[in-house]
Amino acid sequence: MRDLPTAPVAATSFVLGYAVAVASGSRALGGVVLLLGGLWCARAWLRRHGPRTAGVLLGVAGAAFLASHLLGLVVGPWPAVLVAAFAISVAAWVRADARALGATG
Repeated sequence: MRDLPTAPVAATSFVLGYAVAVASGSRALGGVVLLLGGLWCARAWLRRHGPRTAGVLLGVAGAAFLASHLLGLVVGPWPAVLVAAFAISVAAWVRADARALGATG
């Protein structure tokens, strides 16, 4: 059985984390959702591609998270979250998932 691609998990973690924070009124609870998705992705990246790829992608995710807060001041929170989710999904696809699929497919 082929490993699950990380790009959709990473993007969904951003969107679902924010949705949980809004729906529950608890930023911490949304953060837990984001953290759980991030840990799953980090483990997959580390296992499949090593510490360098995992570190790069975690850095991209952190930068996207911070950028979404700044962008949210300009375009609003939901568009900013969607841009951040798109950014990490593209990075995860290019840096990890496409390589893995190319190597096995």
